[in-house]
Amino acid sequence: MSEDLRARLRAGDRDAFAELYEQHARAVHLHAHRLTGDWSAAEEVMADTFLDAWRHRARLEPEGGAVLPWLLGMATNKARNARRGTGRRLAFLSRRPAPEPVPDFAEETAGRLDDARTLDAVREVYGRLRRAEREVLALCVWSGLDYAEAAQALGVPVGTVRSRLSRARARLRRLVEERLVEERLADESEGRAEGRGEPSPGRGEVRRGDAFAALTLTDFQEGTSR
Repeated sequence: MSEDLRARLRAGDRDAFAELYEQHARAVHLHAHRLTGDWSAAEEVMADTFLDAWRHRARLEPEGGAVLPWLLGMATNKARNARRGTGRRLAFLSRRPAPEPVPDFAEETAGRLDDARTLDAVREVYGRLRRAEREVLALCVWSGLDYAEAAQALGVPVGTVRSRLSRARARLRRLVEERLVEERLADESEGRAEGRGEPSPGRGEVRRGDAFAALTLTDFQEGTSR
């Protein structure tokens, strides 16, 4: 089916392109959001990705299995450009008067995980990862590509994907654990300032660091896709 879809796309079959969009638009959109951190930018990245997919359909290899790695590879490049553009806009806006504050509704999505603080910490530190680390996590962990597919999307050897993913996972875990410790110390300090003690975890209670270690792939997908 995948090779047939490839052949139809390369031949300019519009129905095949519509099928491609229906199958993978959501995955491309979510991938773009994980890399840009902005839903509006993700919409633009997704639109540009499918536009380029149609324009450059002849470049799609006639054989090669799933088409999603090809799409996510283009989306990754588009997201890089979007982040650079965002950086330039932020630099410009930093020289302008600050706008009126608007309500932040991000906390409403945190309740989808049992440990909302862990999810918040993941969100906060994710942007501190190196670009290559964010990209390989987005492809392998959240988009579910295997090493070979991620290598295809990034245009790097499979071994590079393996090493990047290992480093990215280790660094993300370390940053999250450090963030959770900072929050715990801040809570204890606030509690002492208010004259109340910080209760120690009870028997059988899951500590925040353990909760992070227990997060599943489904948890990450649900938590970052809302």
